[in-house]
Amino acid sequence: MWGVQSKEESLKTILVTGAAGFIGSHTVQILASRGDKVIGLDNLNDYYDPAQKRANLEEVRQVLTKSGQANVFDFVEGDIRNRKLVSEIFATHSFDAVVHLAAMAGVRASIENPHVYYDVNIMGTLNLLDAAVGRINREEKPDVLPTFVFASTSSVYGNTKQIPFVEHDTSDRPLAPYAASKRGGELVGYSYHHLYGLAFTALRFFTVYGPRGRPDMMAYKVLDNIFTGREVPLYNSGQMHRDWTFVTDIVQGIIGAVDRPLGYEIINLGRGQPVLLSKFVKIIEQLAGKPANLVSTPMVEADVAYTYADINKAKDLLGYAPKLSVHEGVSQFWDWYKTAVLLHS
Repeated sequence: MWGVQSKEESLKTILVTGAAGFIGSHTVQILASRGDKVIGLDNLNDYYDPAQKRANLEEVRQVLTKSGQANVFDFVEGDIRNRKLVSEIFATHSFDAVVHLAAMAGVRASIENPHVYYDVNIMGTLNLLDAAVGRINREEKPDVLPTFVFASTSSVYGNTKQIPFVEHDTSDRPLAPYAASKRGGELVGYSYHHLYGLAFTALRFFTVYGPRGRPDMMAYKVLDNIFTGREVPLYNSGQMHRDWTFVTDIVQGIIGAVDRPLGYEIINLGRGQPVLLSKFVKIIEQLAGKPANLVSTPMVEADVAYTYADINKAKDLLGYAPKLSVHEGVSQFWDWYKTAVLLHS
């Protein structure tokens, strides 16, 4: 079964950065549920309410406790920019893989504060790469290097004219600092692959949504605003196609990359079936049984009208096969929102 280790495969020790976040908490849960030893690292910053991140961790712990696997997950609160801390973590554990999801996220927010995006997304990534190849503590250079899985983004494609987005596109005209910082991470990863033989797979995520989603993401924002009465900005009157991809499908792609060292690869992870923003919002409204307070808003300069992943490479190299339709995914997100958000508001 995809994402479940066979008896012939040995269990792994895996570092997951950004472990308390949206994609990170799901990654931790699925890896630990299959028996891997997972060390989670997250600084619980205030990009959004740290209480939600702590709730994510608690939800993961409850799931693992029920299955008798609470002992396979350890959490460290700390920052990937803290070189000493990163060194200590790698000195304490011999990692088979690093899943690097920690980042400053958000295209629009990066325009307002680009320096912190480059600091976290480039310098933090460098600390992890140095630790992975033994450059931080040369006396304890690992005999076998871990597989390094890096979370990138469809935003690196910029305003490409090539539809669907394909990995061999040049991706050299990012429209915002966030995208530029992620493209930088991909390129630094290649240099570490070239110099040290590190297996590095960059996964370009396309519009991820689902339970534990960030409050600034569209699906969460629409539901939140339906029930608080606040206005929802509908960019470009909803005439924007997005390749909405459910979080557990993304995580299965991550696990495919963990289990398959590929040298150096860049791979799209999306659904490969773009849906109009206006249609996505309509599905949410139908499930909630209430209309959203929509306000047509112009696209920002760093935004694009279309995202559409060519996922053939992911299918071939990772065995990737996204399962959930947008309607099924939004239904699951709505179920989570009712329990995790509405009941506690």
